[in-house]
Amino acid sequence: MLIDVSKLNKMYRTREGADIHALSNVNFQIREGEFITVVGPSGCGKSTLLKILAGILRRTSGNVHLGGAPIDGPSRDVGVVFQAPVLLPWRTVLENVMLPVEIQSRDRVKYLERAKYYLKLVGLEGFENKYPNELSGGMQQRVGISRALVHEPALLLMDEPFGALDAMTREQMNLELLRIWTESKKTVLLVTHSIPEAVYLADRVIVMSPRPGRITEIMEIALPRPRPLEIINSEAFGKHVVAIRRHFQSLSALD
Repeated sequence: MLIDVSKLNKMYRTREGADIHALSNVNFQIREGEFITVVGPSGCGKSTLLKILAGILRRTSGNVHLGGAPIDGPSRDVGVVFQAPVLLPWRTVLENVMLPVEIQSRDRVKYLERAKYYLKLVGLEGFENKYPNELSGGMQQRVGISRALVHEPALLLMDEPFGALDAMTREQMNLELLRIWTESKKTVLLVTHSIPEAVYLADRVIVMSPRPGRITEIMEIALPRPRPLEIINSEAFGKHVVAIRRHFQSLSALD
């Protein structure tokens, strides 16, 4: 197992001194090379869980391990793609991708070729010297994915990476993400509000309850790979979506 989470709890203290229970007794494991999605209503702790796995938020109690070692802070073995690509506007595409290499003081010559490889992998070959304002939203998010992969992390965390995109671009990015995952062989955990997106991408879907966030089910997605977009119209796909929706009292809480 690459990731092992057991008895995880997270409490927040408000300015008024009240305690907010964000995560409660969360337990799961992720095998190396798996694509895992996390779905649940707004405010259920999905992003909190991702930040704890990224090492940028401390847990209140419980255990979180990556490759057998406890996660107690940011790790070079983890790459993160946020809801917005957060690109530096004064840096070119290639310079943005190389940012983690500079921060971690890695060999620039070695990782420059790797950065170009990932830009080619995400379909941005030839855009290395463009600036963020010259790219579409989908293209900017591809830069963000390349930046998260350039230092070869063992785990790629993605927090609603396509939530701001229009429906057609989002579908295309889902196709591209599966292709990138297949070729890069990375372990991926992606947080989403969208049940169809969660089912389409995943080997397993972690279903979370409203706050405090608990895991109500971890569903195996028995759909063949590779997955063409047309699979979303199949009966098998629909059964998975319906099964997950049954966990929520209000469909309005999800996309």
